[in-house]
Amino acid sequence: MFGFLMGVLLCTLGFTACDDDDSSGSKSPVRIHKVYLQDASSSVPDREVDFARIGQIIRIEGSGFTGMKRVYINGYNTYFNPVYVSDGSMLVSIGRSTPIADAEPEDRNTIRLMKEGSEDTFSIEIRAAAPTITNISHTSPKAGENIIIYGTGLLEIDRIVFPGDIEVTTGITSDAEGEFCIVTVPDGVSGQGGSIFLEGANGGAYSPAYFNFHPGVFLNFDDVGEIGSWGTTLSEDDLLSTPVGEGTTSQGNYIPHRPERIGSFGVNTNRCTEVWTSGDENWRSLFTPYIPADTPVDQVAFQFDMYVPDIWTATGYLKVLLVNNYNGGVWQGAVYNYIPWLADGEILPYQSDSWRTVTIPFSDFYAFSDPEGNYTFEDVLQVREEATYPNFGFYFENTHFTLANVTGNSSDSEIEFDSAETSISVFTDNWRVVSLETPSYSDFPEEDEEEE
Repeated sequence: MFGFLMGVLLCTLGFTACDDDDSSGSKSPVRIHKVYLQDASSSVPDREVDFARIGQIIRIEGSGFTGMKRVYINGYNTYFNPVYVSDGSMLVSIGRSTPIADAEPEDRNTIRLMKEGSEDTFSIEIRAAAPTITNISHTSPKAGENIIIYGTGLLEIDRIVFPGDIEVTTGITSDAEGEFCIVTVPDGVSGQGGSIFLEGANGGAYSPAYFNFHPGVFLNFDDVGEIGSWGTTLSEDDLLSTPVGEGTTSQGNYIPHRPERIGSFGVNTNRCTEVWTSGDENWRSLFTPYIPADTPVDQVAFQFDMYVPDIWTATGYLKVLLVNNYNGGVWQGAVYNYIPWLADGEILPYQSDSWRTVTIPFSDFYAFSDPEGNYTFEDVLQVREEATYPNFGFYFENTHFTLANVTGNSSDSEIEFDSAETSISVFTDNWRVVSLETPSYSDFPEEDEEEE
């Protein structure tokens, strides 16, 4: 972004940095002529606009900007960096605290520039930030079931488009705070998967391309994949098929990680139960036709559906293993420990009355968590291909651990979480690999296409 902004200023504007003492322009009257949106991801990176959103970077074009003292957007005193100011142009980021509905009537939809002895006000619509989708309650539900789409700015959502261009415009419930919306999944959604698109009062947003991605499933305990028999305490005999869950229900067979034949898990016990794939699944042939091997690991994830009917808190977790090459209790390697009752170092009891989707980016697996490692999906594939036992699986673990185990920060080593005997019931289903790549949304899609 820094290079892009400098390029705009240096190459297209003939930018010359000036300070408040530059007498050549400091006494010139301030005049605002136009406003441009700066968007490096767009095919039109410097676009004249008549509206702008919170969080966007705009270029204000005019004259007399040398010696600028204050910038007010909707009456909010907005920070600007003098380095990005020339006499005829300046860059400003519209701050997150900029008021929209709460702006004073006389300030609403205005930009006001002030310097000693001169000021100017320009009328332009200032909109709330575009919405975002952060999570979907279930990414592979059945038609007719409700899903919850979580995010920000999800106000007055009036249109949702599912993979396969299946559009819903009625029956959508939006949260008054814009934190979620609820919609019923229609018939005919593409089984090849893709992104959900929604549109509302604040504009549009896409989800990652993981909705209904059936080609990513490698074990569903019904007709895709097989349970391995090597070294496992759970087998096909433990599968359940009784429908469970409210709203979003079970889909055929599913695995209990504590079957009824096991009354409880003891204190500080690892590998309480384990369940594996057969190891015969070839991830390269299964997934690279859809997810290129050079995709960064933070853009590819392991997903599964989980049902926890009772409160789960303060003890026990699921260890997810990329290959069958680890003992219990490890916090390193091609492994991830999923602890749903722990958030930001605090115990937060977990329970779900319906089946929920869990998404774990491969960048969360300890072996690929170093952001400077530049890991790609190829590294994940190679770990599996080089393993003696390429079974993918879960342990249920009930061991003591410290917060340092979770965060990797030695300063957290004194915060301990001691295990206790537990009879928690945890069920999973539909193990799959999905893409997290998210299409970008533009307020100007037609113009962008014309420029391409």
